Amino acid sequence: MEYIYAAMLLHTTGQEINEENVKKVLEAAGAEVDDARIKALIAALEDVDIDEAIEKTAITAAPAAAAAAPAAAAEEAEEEEEEEESEEEKEEEAAAGLGALFG
Repeated sequence: MEYIYAAMLLHTTGQEINEENVKKVLEAAGAEVDDARIKALIAALEDVDIDEAIEKTAITAAPAAAAAAPAAAAEEAEEEEEEEESEEEKEEEAAAGLGALFG
């Protein structure tokens, strides 16, 4: 994964994504460098428009994140409601216990 991150970092900074630059980024990060993996990465990225790939990924990831947000909010609201019910039950039990003292 660090090889892809190196290529994305180079792309973001406007530098050419080539074997030498990817190797420099990986070495600077302290990663073990495998020249064969670098060559495979460069070959795989040869015909890829990175900006377009990032845009497609963001578009497909956004609906999943949007769907998860309401579900999380509903779960949180349910938990708060359960806590309130639990507190009300404790208050009722305490009041019943006091009533037995004077009953």
